Amino acid sequence: MAEVPSTRTLPLGSSAPEFSLTDFDGRTLTSADVRGEKGLVVAFVCNHCPFVVHLAREIGVTASVLGKLGLGFVAINSNDIERYPQDGPEKMVEFARANGWTFPYLLDEDQSVAKKYDAACTPDFYVFDEKLKLTYCGQFDDSRPRNGKPVTGRDLRRAADAVILGLPPLSPQLPSTGCSIKWKPVPLS
Repeated sequence: MAEVPSTRTLPLGSSAPEFSLTDFDGRTLTSADVRGEKGLVVAFVCNHCPFVVHLAREIGVTASVLGKLGLGFVAINSNDIERYPQDGPEKMVEFARANGWTFPYLLDEDQSVAKKYDAACTPDFYVFDEKLKLTYCGQFDDSRPRNGKPVTGRDLRRAADAVILGLPPLSPQLPSTGCSIKWKPVPLS
Protein backbone atom coordinates (compact mmCIF):
# COMPACT_ATOMS: atom_id res chain seq x y z
CA MET A 1 0.00 0.00 0.00
CA ALA A 2 2.01 2.95 -1.31
CA GLU A 3 0.69 6.29 -0.05
CA VAL A 4 0.55 8.95 -2.77
CA PRO A 5 -0.30 12.61 -2.09
CA SER A 6 -2.79 14.56 -4.15
CA THR A 7 -1.05 16.84 -6.62
CA ARG A 8 -3.74 19.46 -7.04
CA THR A 9 -3.06 21.71 -9.96
CA LEU A 10 -6.66 22.87 -10.39
CA PRO A 11 -6.41 26.34 -8.82
CA LEU A 12 -8.82 27.57 -6.16
CA GLY A 13 -11.55 29.58 -7.86
CA SER A 14 -11.57 27.30 -10.93
CA SER A 15 -14.95 26.32 -12.32
CA ALA A 16 -15.98 22.72 -11.71
CA PRO A 17 -15.19 20.70 -14.81
CA GLU A 18 -18.45 19.40 -16.22
CA PHE A 19 -19.08 15.70 -16.62
CA SER A 20 -21.65 13.22 -17.83
CA LEU A 21 -21.08 9.75 -16.39
CA THR A 22 -23.03 6.60 -15.69
CA ASP A 23 -23.71 5.12 -12.30
CA PHE A 24 -23.59 1.41 -11.56
CA ASP A 25 -27.26 1.11 -12.60
CA GLY A 26 -26.54 2.57 -16.04
CA ARG A 27 -28.17 5.98 -15.39
CA THR A 28 -26.32 8.93 -16.89
CA LEU A 29 -25.84 11.86 -14.53
CA THR A 30 -24.21 15.22 -15.16
CA SER A 31 -22.51 17.63 -12.81
CA ALA A 32 -25.71 19.73 -12.98
CA ASP A 33 -27.77 16.72 -11.86
CA VAL A 34 -25.72 16.11 -8.70
CA ARG A 35 -25.07 19.65 -7.48
CA GLY A 36 -26.94 21.10 -4.53
CA GLU A 37 -28.21 24.65 -4.10
CA LYS A 38 -25.14 25.50 -1.96
CA GLY A 39 -22.57 23.68 -4.11
CA LEU A 40 -21.02 20.31 -4.77
CA VAL A 41 -18.50 17.90 -3.26
CA VAL A 42 -16.71 15.62 -5.72
CA ALA A 43 -14.78 12.65 -4.33
CA PHE A 44 -12.53 10.44 -6.44
CA VAL A 45 -12.64 6.98 -4.88
CA CYS A 46 -12.54 3.30 -5.72
CA ASN A 47 -13.62 0.06 -4.06
CA HIS A 48 -10.31 -1.58 -3.21
CA CYS A 49 -8.05 1.23 -1.95
CA PRO A 50 -7.39 0.73 1.77
CA PHE A 51 -7.45 4.51 2.29
CA VAL A 52 -10.99 4.72 0.85
CA VAL A 53 -12.11 1.58 2.69
CA HIS A 54 -10.85 3.17 5.93
CA LEU A 55 -13.06 6.27 5.39
CA ALA A 56 -16.00 4.74 3.53
CA ARG A 57 -18.62 4.62 6.30
CA GLU A 58 -17.88 8.16 7.47
CA ILE A 59 -17.93 9.39 3.85
CA GLY A 60 -21.52 8.10 3.71
CA VAL A 61 -22.46 9.86 6.96
CA THR A 62 -20.78 13.10 5.89
CA ALA A 63 -22.46 13.09 2.48
CA SER A 64 -25.86 12.61 4.13
CA VAL A 65 -25.31 15.52 6.52
CA LEU A 66 -24.00 17.81 3.77
CA GLY A 67 -26.89 16.90 1.50
CA LYS A 68 -29.36 18.08 4.14
CA LEU A 69 -27.45 21.37 4.26
CA GLY A 70 -27.69 21.93 0.51
CA LEU A 71 -24.41 20.50 -0.80
CA GLY A 72 -24.57 17.86 -3.49
CA PHE A 73 -22.17 14.94 -3.15
CA VAL A 74 -20.87 12.57 -5.83
CA ALA A 75 -18.20 9.88 -5.86
CA ILE A 76 -16.33 9.06 -9.06
CA ASN A 77 -14.38 5.89 -9.74
CA SER A 78 -11.74 6.49 -12.43
CA ASN A 79 -9.63 3.36 -11.98
CA ASP A 80 -8.83 1.09 -14.93
CA ILE A 81 -11.46 -1.61 -14.39
CA GLU A 82 -9.87 -3.96 -16.92
CA ARG A 83 -6.73 -4.30 -14.82
CA TYR A 84 -8.60 -3.80 -11.52
CA PRO A 85 -11.92 -5.64 -11.94
CA GLN A 86 -12.61 -5.27 -8.21
CA ASP A 87 -13.41 -1.62 -9.06
CA GLY A 88 -15.97 -2.55 -11.75
CA PRO A 89 -19.66 -1.60 -11.70
CA GLU A 90 -20.87 -4.79 -9.97
CA LYS A 91 -18.46 -4.24 -7.12
CA MET A 92 -19.30 -0.52 -6.99
CA VAL A 93 -22.92 -1.28 -6.11
CA GLU A 94 -21.82 -3.76 -3.40
CA PHE A 95 -19.33 -1.27 -1.95
CA ALA A 96 -21.83 1.61 -1.94
CA ARG A 97 -24.53 -0.46 -0.26
CA ALA A 98 -22.15 -1.97 2.31
CA ASN A 99 -21.06 1.52 3.37
CA GLY A 100 -24.45 3.25 3.39
CA TRP A 101 -23.77 5.45 0.39
CA THR A 102 -26.98 7.03 -0.86
CA PHE A 103 -25.27 9.56 -3.14
CA PRO A 104 -24.37 8.89 -6.79
CA TYR A 105 -21.29 6.73 -7.40
CA LEU A 106 -20.23 7.17 -11.01
CA LEU A 107 -17.83 5.34 -13.32
CA ASP A 108 -15.30 7.42 -15.28
CA GLU A 109 -14.38 4.56 -17.58
CA ASP A 110 -12.30 6.61 -20.02
CA GLN A 111 -10.66 8.51 -17.12
CA SER A 112 -11.33 11.88 -18.79
CA VAL A 113 -13.04 13.37 -15.74
CA ALA A 114 -10.16 12.50 -13.41
CA LYS A 115 -7.82 14.17 -15.88
CA LYS A 116 -10.00 17.31 -16.04
CA TYR A 117 -9.96 17.53 -12.24
CA ASP A 118 -6.25 16.72 -12.00
CA ALA A 119 -7.18 13.96 -9.54
CA ALA A 120 -4.17 11.93 -8.47
CA CYS A 121 -5.19 9.57 -5.71
CA THR A 122 -8.07 7.82 -4.02
CA PRO A 123 -9.54 9.45 -2.09
CA ASP A 124 -9.25 12.96 -3.53
CA PHE A 125 -11.87 15.56 -2.43
CA TYR A 126 -13.01 18.77 -4.14
CA VAL A 127 -15.52 21.29 -2.74
CA PHE A 128 -17.25 23.80 -5.01
CA ASP A 129 -19.47 26.70 -3.93
CA GLU A 130 -22.92 27.63 -5.26
CA LYS A 131 -21.29 29.13 -8.38
CA LEU A 132 -19.35 25.85 -8.79
CA LYS A 133 -16.03 27.56 -8.06
CA LEU A 134 -13.37 25.46 -6.33
CA THR A 135 -12.94 26.39 -2.66
CA TYR A 136 -11.23 23.28 -1.32
CA CYS A 137 -9.13 20.40 -2.56
CA GLY A 138 -7.73 18.33 0.24
CA GLN A 139 -7.98 15.58 2.77
CA PHE A 140 -11.09 14.18 4.43
CA ASP A 141 -9.24 14.29 7.76
CA ASP A 142 -5.87 13.19 9.12
CA SER A 143 -6.90 9.59 9.81
CA ARG A 144 -5.10 6.95 7.77
CA PRO A 145 -5.14 3.16 7.97
CA ARG A 146 -3.06 2.11 10.96
CA ASN A 147 -2.32 5.61 12.33
CA GLY A 148 -4.85 5.22 15.15
CA LYS A 149 -6.55 8.58 14.58
CA PRO A 150 -10.37 8.53 14.49
CA VAL A 151 -12.17 9.04 11.19
CA THR A 152 -14.14 12.27 11.56
CA GLY A 153 -14.22 14.01 8.18
CA ARG A 154 -13.15 17.16 10.03
CA ASP A 155 -11.27 18.88 7.18
CA LEU A 156 -13.89 18.20 4.53
CA ARG A 157 -16.69 19.25 6.90
CA ARG A 158 -14.90 22.51 7.76
CA ALA A 159 -14.45 23.26 4.06
CA ALA A 160 -18.10 22.45 3.39
CA ASP A 161 -19.24 24.59 6.34
CA ALA A 162 -17.27 27.53 4.91
CA VAL A 163 -19.13 27.14 1.60
CA ILE A 164 -22.52 26.80 3.29
CA LEU A 165 -21.88 29.89 5.44
CA GLY A 166 -20.38 31.92 2.57
CA LEU A 167 -16.96 32.18 4.23
CA PRO A 168 -13.62 32.34 2.41
CA PRO A 169 -11.80 29.09 1.58
CA LEU A 170 -9.91 27.36 4.37
CA SER A 171 -6.20 27.89 4.76
CA PRO A 172 -4.04 25.90 4.83
CA GLN A 173 -5.46 23.09 2.73
CA LEU A 174 -3.73 19.79 3.40
CA PRO A 175 -3.54 17.44 0.42
CA SER A 176 -5.32 14.14 0.46
CA THR A 177 -3.23 10.98 0.37
CA GLY A 178 -4.07 7.50 -0.74
CA CYS A 179 -3.54 5.03 -3.56
CA SER A 180 -2.69 6.40 -6.97
CA ILE A 181 -5.46 6.34 -9.54
CA LYS A 182 -4.92 3.22 -11.62
CA TRP A 183 -4.44 4.77 -15.04
CA LYS A 184 -4.98 2.82 -18.23
CA PRO A 185 -1.78 2.07 -20.13
CA VAL A 186 -1.02 4.58 -22.83
CA PRO A 187 -1.05 2.79 -26.20
CA LEU A 188 2.21 2.87 -28.11
CA SER A 189 1.88 4.50 -31.49
